[in-house]
Amino acid sequence: MNASLLTTVAEGAEKAAHHTELPMDPIFFGLITLAIFLSMAAVSRSWKGISNRH
Repeated sequence: MNASLLTTVAEGAEKAAHHTELPMDPIFFGLITLAIFLSMAAVSRSWKGISNRH
C-alpha cells in the first residue's frame, strides 16, 4: 500500500514540475506594459488644464 501511494505521489509531483512556455520573451511583457502605462499617462496629461478653458 505504501509503495503504490509513494508512486502516485511521485507521479503527481512530476506532472506539477512541468512548466509551460511563455508565448514571447519576458522582456516584451515589460515593454508592452511600459507602452500601455505611457499611453495612459499621455491621455491623463492631455486633460490637464482643460477646466480652465471654459
